Amino acid sequence: MSLWSIVSHMPPEEFSGLFTEFPRSLRCVLADWLENQPWEFINGSDAFCTSVASGMLSAMLEKLRSAASSDGQQCQILQQVNGIENMYRRDPLRLVSILRAILDGEKAAVLKRDHHLPLSFHRRQEELKFNLGLQRLQHRVHRIQALRDAPTASLQDPQLKTEAKAPESELPTLILEAVKELEAAKQQVLKRIQIWKRQQQLAGNGAQFEENLAPLQKRCENLAEIHFQLHQQVMGASAELGAELVPRLRERLNEVLSSLVKSSFLVEKQPPQVLKTQTKFQASVRFLLGPRLLKASAKPYMVRAEMVTEKQARELALSAYSSTLSESTGEIMHNVVALETNPTSGTCCANFKNVLLKKIKRCERKGSESVTEEKCAVLFSTSVALTASNLSIHLQVLSLPIVVIVHGNQDNNAKATVLWDNAFSEIDRVPFVVAERVPWDKMCDTLNLKFMAEVQTTKGLLREHYFFLAQKIFNDYSASLEDFQSRSVSWAQFNKEILPGRGFTFWQWFDGVLDLTKRCLKSYWSDRLIIGFISKQYVCKLLSTKPDGTFLLRFSDSEIGGVTIAHVIRGNDGTSQVENIQPFSAKDLSIRSLGDRIRDLGQLRNLYPNTPKDQAFGSHYNTEEQTGKDGRGYVSTAIKMTVESERDQHPQGAAGTLPEAPPAPMFNLPMLQPVLSPMCPPAPFCPPPVPTGYPTGESSVNVMVTSNLGSSFPSTSPMLSPSLAMDPPLPRCEDLALRNPLTFMPNQYMTGEASQMLSGGPSPEPRDEEMLELAPLTLMVDPPLQSSQRWLPSMDQPPCSDLDQFLQEMSVEGPPFPPPPQHSGYPNASCWGLGESRWDDSIRPGHA
Repeated sequence: MSLWSIVSHMPPEEFSGLFTEFPRSLRCVLADWLENQPWEFINGSDAFCTSVASGMLSAMLEKLRSAASSDGQQCQILQQVNGIENMYRRDPLRLVSILRAILDGEKAAVLKRDHHLPLSFHRRQEELKFNLGLQRLQHRVHRIQALRDAPTASLQDPQLKTEAKAPESELPTLILEAVKELEAAKQQVLKRIQIWKRQQQLAGNGAQFEENLAPLQKRCENLAEIHFQLHQQVMGASAELGAELVPRLRERLNEVLSSLVKSSFLVEKQPPQVLKTQTKFQASVRFLLGPRLLKASAKPYMVRAEMVTEKQARELALSAYSSTLSESTGEIMHNVVALETNPTSGTCCANFKNVLLKKIKRCERKGSESVTEEKCAVLFSTSVALTASNLSIHLQVLSLPIVVIVHGNQDNNAKATVLWDNAFSEIDRVPFVVAERVPWDKMCDTLNLKFMAEVQTTKGLLREHYFFLAQKIFNDYSASLEDFQSRSVSWAQFNKEILPGRGFTFWQWFDGVLDLTKRCLKSYWSDRLIIGFISKQYVCKLLSTKPDGTFLLRFSDSEIGGVTIAHVIRGNDGTSQVENIQPFSAKDLSIRSLGDRIRDLGQLRNLYPNTPKDQAFGSHYNTEEQTGKDGRGYVSTAIKMTVESERDQHPQGAAGTLPEAPPAPMFNLPMLQPVLSPMCPPAPFCPPPVPTGYPTGESSVNVMVTSNLGSSFPSTSPMLSPSLAMDPPLPRCEDLALRNPLTFMPNQYMTGEASQMLSGGPSPEPRDEEMLELAPLTLMVDPPLQSSQRWLPSMDQPPCSDLDQFLQEMSVEGPPFPPPPQHSGYPNASCWGLGESRWDDSIRPGHA
């Protein structure tokens, strides 16, 4: 975005005082062209500045005449052009000062309104300043050459004839000024390289990055060319300069070349910043001055990649990368690659394609620092010989900080370390020092940048989202949004301290939201259908006054990577209550999408505040669900989700659906508790119950079988579910000695209701390292009973030794007992009878 694109939409009255000596109409014609000229960097009145100003005046007049030929007001523009030419042809520097004042006034007006200028404007201004400095330096070199070759040069160039009349004592002064300007230009190039590196690091968090190195390479090559010209002039004028001045000048020139060459050795493609051992990765380095300076060699120059610790990286930086690495901290395979020059593209690169970190040596950590906070880097190094100066230089460059992990469960915390380092490190820092505490507003920018990059959406976080995140990370629900703006957040609050009442850190929770949204909710978030970052208490405040069936979507506050539906229900007495359906994980949403789940629930009518759900989610419904028979003659099936809450056991079905069939007789598991208690296996199968404080409820997901006639009947889940419409399975017990074997799973694999009926309630999902390979429990069962028979245990518990006889004698007819209430925090919404324990089948212990 240019400056003019902003100024042209602002009221003209704000700039009325700027156009007393230059017509505003011509400013509109010149538009972007005017700000792309170095008006503000021409500050002197010497021959060089006068020459540049005169050239810019001629270019502007040509631009205006060209625009007048295609404009309806040609005569008026041409009159103004002629007036400007007559006024400023003899004094082009006056025009420069006028246009500089106009641009300064426009910048001040934009800064007053927006508090910042476009980033592209800053980049363009920096480029103009550098190019003008190169022109001035080139002019210096030509003038030095003219003084040395005064007789010949004065005959060919009248302008240099006047300059040649300067006394010979001016030659050392000119050379010293030229060397000083060369050093200043070198600093500009080095600063631009540092900015490129910083932008590359921010790109690791999702920032936009212009990774094209061609403009930087051109700068380095132009500056190196002027360096060699000036070095040649110094050596040619050694007699005039004296034996004392020449060595000092040569030393300064060599330092300019050496630092320029070392800084132009860059990591073009960074290794992964979270690097797992025994995993291949790629990287590439580029030598910007390679095509211009590398001396031809019989053997190719080889680049080596080695792993270094933070301490080793700090030692290399303090020595200005002049020392060599004594010992590598890790073993890297295929770590030597040739530095090759491509004449077609004009690049000099070393591409590492199949690098593998075989193992890593951990160093001593500070205090409570974990392995996922330990940073290291890849050091790329080579030695090259330069053509023009016959100088041999050892080149070294460090990659961005890397966190090495050995297991996938370390990935989450490693990403937190990388995110913090990329976001809050300073340019040209000591490796790898980063602030322990940063302002909250910078953290908000970082989280927003990461969210948009990971989800790949243009819809970022809002002020309300930041407010909820601040309440969560600071554990402060009384402060206002403005109060949080002045606070700072620490690394410990970000990913070391466990959130109150939870079992995870702030980053672990936020990363779970990122992963869920990226995998399952991208389109919903981009359409602004998910509020997401909002507390349960505030949801109740929003929905309490809304009509029955109003709902919204929020990310679970108590689970990692879950989204829940909060909706309003009203009881028979007319009172309203907000209920939160059990959160859906990414696995749940892969079975049935969020849009289809919302369509299934007839009690959901309007998305908050008052948008009909079909209007909001209609484009997200699956329209490919078949009805009738498929091409092979099979009756098609469909998964439907239902929720039965404690307040509303039989919610009204969605329009067009048939009422559910009456439930089959149910086996009352709680009545077995006196029998099962003595034999219930120990933990991890029966941990103590964890109260959640949410209203109870139950749910089931039915498989609807659709026939040719269009009728639908719910069938039972192939696994245990809260409503068992089949002959009930026997209770889990190793001592039941019946006749036929039946495999029965532990209560981790039961549905939420069934698992809580056993002793101790549902088991928490274990971590990967805690899971055990357990043999399934085997029960013996009698031959099937008649369809009219149901057996129920007595309330009297027999002695354990008489258990066999007791069970054989039990055969009771009668209706089942009603199911007991659940104790989960949400109304249960399960798929295929999975219930509350949503296990990953790939890590479930073997079972039949």
